[in-house]
Amino acid sequence: MTTVSELGQQPDPERVGRELEKLFAEQRLSRRRFLGRGASAVLMAGGLASVLAACGIDGTAARNLRDLQAEAARVNHPRTAIGDWTFSNWPLYIDKSVIKDFNNKYGGHCKYVEEINDNNEFYGKVRQQLAQGVPIGRDIVTLTDYMASRWVRFGYVTPIDGRNVPNKRNLVPNLKSIGYDPRRQFTLPWQSGAIGIGYDIKQTGGEIRSVRDLFDPRWKGRVTMFSEPYDSAGTVLLGEGIDASRATLDQQLGAIERIGKANDAGQFRRFTGNDYTTDLTKGNIALALAYSGDLVQLQSDNPNLRFSYPEEGAMLFTDNMMMPSEVEHPYAAETMMNYVYEPSVAAVICAYVNYLSPVDGIREILERSDPEIASNELIFPPDDVRRRLHSYPTFSTRQEQTMYEAMAKVTGA
Repeated sequence: MTTVSELGQQPDPERVGRELEKLFAEQRLSRRRFLGRGASAVLMAGGLASVLAACGIDGTAARNLRDLQAEAARVNHPRTAIGDWTFSNWPLYIDKSVIKDFNNKYGGHCKYVEEINDNNEFYGKVRQQLAQGVPIGRDIVTLTDYMASRWVRFGYVTPIDGRNVPNKRNLVPNLKSIGYDPRRQFTLPWQSGAIGIGYDIKQTGGEIRSVRDLFDPRWKGRVTMFSEPYDSAGTVLLGEGIDASRATLDQQLGAIERIGKANDAGQFRRFTGNDYTTDLTKGNIALALAYSGDLVQLQSDNPNLRFSYPEEGAMLFTDNMMMPSEVEHPYAAETMMNYVYEPSVAAVICAYVNYLSPVDGIREILERSDPEIASNELIFPPDDVRRRLHSYPTFSTRQEQTMYEAMAKVTGA
């Protein structure tokens, strides 16, 4: 790790940025089916904090955010031939027939690359090109909220020409705005998932409905909690009546402290990534903080498993389509964004991935084509549940560092 003394009196921001992103990329978590949307960088102390303090930066912005917003107001991507273009996404995150049908309808060829296995790993792969203001060879990338926020903050995105995406009107109400992109000028949701409580009803003897149940002494030693603080601390804040999507760093740290005290008392069997699924399926635990999409599949392995959206609310993660800065085929990318927001197309995607679709009006389609999926509340939460879903708060890189350091002390990472 490069130290402050090695960097000299006036450290090079680009070099410091590389050190930061190297650390992000070196520590990885992965989700079931590779949907590793949780932040993978557990930012340990070491020399990083002093480097950042000396430099007074948290990244290298390609464009000032105010300039980027001004650019969004006048964006104009004229209609062109689709040609050959590239869409980078997570593995197993689309029915490939959608790509084939798009090519047949619009011509050209979509090179669909399943290369995003981890947000920070992918970011580390393309960051230098983004910082240098050169094309990264992808026209759509699909990244999770906290990483999408960073790309917007650093100016690493191209504004979306809304005239080419009229189907944006089909976006579900609760995703029409988000803190880092209030008018959805740079991002459009791909799929979402909820963080709630997975439990074995044979062990609990009844329904689990509250965040408080994670801390109930009856389940001491038979609960797992995520090591990802955006998920775990956010859930705890919701249990305390705090809107986690607007949480301050101090509130987030307070929730981590509560988790730590419960852990010291033996409440949690362990902290997990998506490997909680093994313990839950085998009956090693009674309760787990869990991802909604996982339980759709796990219930086929263990019919005693249930998923609860806590009555106090649940955290919601969203993976977002974005065009990188210096994008080479913006019209092709926007045409695809518009295409996947057609309810009939979005229904095909939803039936394949089993996560929460951002497109309104697809349930009625699936009621005819796949009624089992249409009736699954893990895929189509009731309206009262949707109103209780909360997106991640927006933190700077420095604040994330502080949060991850605090969580690492609790988990022993």
